[in-house]
Amino acid sequence: MENKKGKNGILVEGVHLYLSHPDTSEGRWIGQGEILKQLLACWLVVDEKDLPLSPRITGIPGIGKTTLAMAGARIRKQPLYIFQCTSDTRPEDLLITPVLSESGKIVYHASPLVSAMLTDGICVLDEGNRMNEKSWASLAPLLDYRRYVESIVAGITIHAHKEFRCCVTMNEDESTFEIPDYILSRIQPTLSIGFPGREEEKAILQYHLPFAEEEMLQLIVGFLQKSHELNLDFSPRDGMHVLQYALKRLAQDSDHPLSRDKIWKESLKNVLGDEALDLENLAEKKKKSIGEYDIPLGLGDFFFEGDNPLHPDKEI
Repeated sequence: MENKKGKNGILVEGVHLYLSHPDTSEGRWIGQGEILKQLLACWLVVDEKDLPLSPRITGIPGIGKTTLAMAGARIRKQPLYIFQCTSDTRPEDLLITPVLSESGKIVYHASPLVSAMLTDGICVLDEGNRMNEKSWASLAPLLDYRRYVESIVAGITIHAHKEFRCCVTMNEDESTFEIPDYILSRIQPTLSIGFPGREEEKAILQYHLPFAEEEMLQLIVGFLQKSHELNLDFSPRDGMHVLQYALKRLAQDSDHPLSRDKIWKESLKNVLGDEALDLENLAEKKKKSIGEYDIPLGLGDFFFEGDNPLHPDKEI
């Protein structure tokens, strides 16, 4: 059955769906052009029998994963839809949600994902590894050659438009679910975003905070670059918040201005915590917490000093 678009939505298999609105945020991707090219390559179709890929974009929070996807959508000139995944996301949240209208009737609202499927759009499943397996299972047929989803709530099957594209962003932290292998095999390849270089990071901050003074810009860029060198997970977003707070404090009371050094330290402490005031010490603590060796849980219980194979340099 052919889908019919109307003023207030679209008709799918006789069921009227109200569509979500696309995201209209302006976000510019600065630097790291290679990763953007890789994303666009995933969304290419090189033959009539070829299908687009649905990559996963990984990196620490605040590194620019969603911004990268937004930039890709703008280049392709397609509407962008963003679905924010959470630990309590249900299949009906991902697909179609029934809502009681003012007239007392049930109406059906399409999620950003389904709206993208029906309007030749691009959907970003943001922070996908916060979502549980039951919700992922409902997307299995969409992410392979079948390219459809089934809504139990509305009793319909929704096929994706041929121009529909998708990607999944994933944070590298501990507050996430383990994604099942049958889903991981569908969201390939993995595109990993690393830290930007000095000039790129400065350009990012200047884009978002064009009113920032050069001296303050140099301070935060130097801080971020040093943290990257020490393998600390401070992102450009963290830098923006530190700089924003510092600039607001500078502008707050011109009659009794605080010293820039005091404001700088206050901003670091209030945004990133006390430990951010000493990056070297923080890096050392992180190194010790990770441990010099990756020892399987419980293995140390069976190794004694005299015959510890993890320390072959010691005499037995």
